[in-house]
Amino acid sequence: MSALTQEDKLLRMANQIASFFRSYPEDEAVAGVHKHITAFWTPRMVSKLEAALPEMGDRADILVQRAMCGAEPRAESPVRPATRDPQKLGEGASDAG
Repeated sequence: MSALTQEDKLLRMANQIASFFRSYPEDEAVAGVHKHITAFWTPRMVSKLEAALPEMGDRADILVQRAMCGAEPRAESPVRPATRDPQKLGEGASDAG
């Protein structure tokens, strides 16, 4: 068995993000995938994924393909505003528990 490339690992992570958003309407899911990846991944990771996607074919979830190939999605992401911006992470958190 061959070792996974960095692009394979990025694709696996992106597909996991797409799985999370699968229950939302498709346009919102695409926006959610895009916003999550661009907010929390380094620019280098995003560039590597975008460059590798054309060769990955159907290994890449359709939500990842739509989110990362082409124009930025216009739909509103279902991600809460407090978590869209890493600088605001935790603002919407509860102290219960």
